[in-house]
Amino acid sequence: MGHRKHSQPRRGSLAYLPRGRAKSMEARIRNWPIGNIGDKPKILGHAGFKVGCVQIVSIDDREKTPNAGKQIVGIGTVLATPPSIIIGARGYTNNNNVYDVFASDLPKEIIKYVKLKKDNNFQKFKKYSHEIKKLFVVVFIVPNKIGLSQKKPYIFEIGVNGSDIKTQLEYVKNILGKSLKINEIFESGMKIDVAAITKGKGWEGPVTRWGVKRKQHKSRKSVREVGSLGPISPQNVMYTVPRAGQRGFHQRIEYNKRIMMISNIENKEFNINPDNGFKHFGFVNGDYIIINGSVPGTTKRLIKLRMQIRCLQKKLNKPNILSVIT
Repeated sequence: MGHRKHSQPRRGSLAYLPRGRAKSMEARIRNWPIGNIGDKPKILGHAGFKVGCVQIVSIDDREKTPNAGKQIVGIGTVLATPPSIIIGARGYTNNNNVYDVFASDLPKEIIKYVKLKKDNNFQKFKKYSHEIKKLFVVVFIVPNKIGLSQKKPYIFEIGVNGSDIKTQLEYVKNILGKSLKINEIFESGMKIDVAAITKGKGWEGPVTRWGVKRKQHKSRKSVREVGSLGPISPQNVMYTVPRAGQRGFHQRIEYNKRIMMISNIENKEFNINPDNGFKHFGFVNGDYIIINGSVPGTTKRLIKLRMQIRCLQKKLNKPNILSVIT
């Protein structure tokens, strides 16, 4: 009873093991684009909060496609993007040494949640420029700036890119303690990567979790269980066997998501707010972006945005948007 007549490919991919719950509500980006992106040094990321979905009516500007030049309707995800405050800089060496410097005059709301080092001498930080191989900025984002109830901020690192470390240090020195908006980092038509924690589904069986085929109704007492966990000897269950467990609430990164629009709610050309506000979110009251397609995560969840790291764009086309349907 434990054998089968025909072999078949395994059910479910092992590329995302372990499928356990994420340790934090905040996704972690481990890699940033390497090399000079553009002529000037720049920050490689930003963050926003998921609002909801809208329909975008636009002209298809993809070349050599059946719908090129025609009017198409697609789904877009709205992200509310409060300004990010640059509170410090951090440099890493090849020996895993860390050098920090923080802005001297920070608001009280930042000092309340962050234990900053007293060393805010940027010249001393600059002395170690010959040792520093990677430079990051420490960013502070407050959710209640966009109307959410959460007062505790998100603090994380964002990579800096440029021709060399010295030009990057000069750029970071000028923006230290300032706030940057989304349109100062990205522009419409760019492709970016999004990182987030997906929706949690709870405990699921192997049929839903791994796509295992349901058994014939007369083969065993159970229908939605795996037919065999392995051989009698040796008596162990391999990690490759589909088992029940947590589904959802995993960290995921989606690549090459196109920015369809970067705007502010004061721009009256497109009204993205429904009459009663977005479901489970409310009204967008500041800067926002619309990303083509879906974005992982549930409403109000933090979504980290990163410069494209795969398949870099050869040319940038501005989307021709006709209307936005909420």
